[in-house]
Amino acid sequence: MSRLKSILDQGQFAVTAECGPPKGADPDQIRKKGEMLRNQVDAVNVTDNQTAIVRMSSLAACTLLRQSGLDPVLQMVVRDRNRIALQSDVLGASAIGIRNLLCLSGDHQSFGNQAQGLGVFDLDSIQFLKTVKTMRDEGTLLGGDPLSVSPDLFVGAAANPFADPLEFRITRLGKKIRAGADFIQTQCIYNVKRFASWLSMAADQGLTEQVYILGGVTPLKSPGMARYMNTKVAGMDIPEGVIRRMEGVPEEKQREEGIRICVETISRLQEMPGVKGVHIMAIEWEEVVAEIVERAGLLPRPGIS
Repeated sequence: MSRLKSILDQGQFAVTAECGPPKGADPDQIRKKGEMLRNQVDAVNVTDNQTAIVRMSSLAACTLLRQSGLDPVLQMVVRDRNRIALQSDVLGASAIGIRNLLCLSGDHQSFGNQAQGLGVFDLDSIQFLKTVKTMRDEGTLLGGDPLSVSPDLFVGAAANPFADPLEFRITRLGKKIRAGADFIQTQCIYNVKRFASWLSMAADQGLTEQVYILGGVTPLKSPGMARYMNTKVAGMDIPEGVIRRMEGVPEEKQREEGIRICVETISRLQEMPGVKGVHIMAIEWEEVVAEIVERAGLLPRPGIS
């Protein structure tokens, strides 16, 4: 059973967090991160070679977290796999008890440490969503071959409310929902006003009633991090006021200010109809998630009835 699905189906405000696998084969590193998140969140997203940098596979890391009693969300990108490998990994993930899957495009390989690698992109993220839905709900592979047992997966996708044009982001959200997305995790939210506009447009089209939306948040460590993300990371929108706020405190207090901004954002998201949870992306800073969750008033996490 997907704990994340159960929490959302019960109408509880869900909390997920991101966990980056190590750049090596040490299983204890992923177990240590999992322990930091235990009892703090409902599910743990495991990234799939994020920023196109080679890391332990998401499937292996999810398996380790599953063995530790956590509810992992397997992130899977279409950059590195053709339709044969994608469908095979979906079946394997379900077989070992992974119950959540996030379907993504993946960062282009030119950004990572294997820039000479060939991108696959046999399917795009929306086609991948449709493929998983077909496997789960119709019990067939692409092309119609029947499955002996269908995968049991709660399927999600990503959304970026901050890329232009805004109307196209709503159109793309609708396509992902129709393709099979059960839940959506958004890009990091700093421009709350822009996010509210996106959410309102989605609600006007009835989309917020068709999918669970989890707002993404990332605690800032410094003004430099904020400016880098705002100028170098595609689709990121950090208002100048947020950057100035980070610059306005002494260096030794900047991380605390970043946490405070993150907690304030979560509080505002909780007040927005249509937001069903929050996804905390503390980049290589998993140890701060517990503090954020506690200060946001999201503890204790609910049980499953």
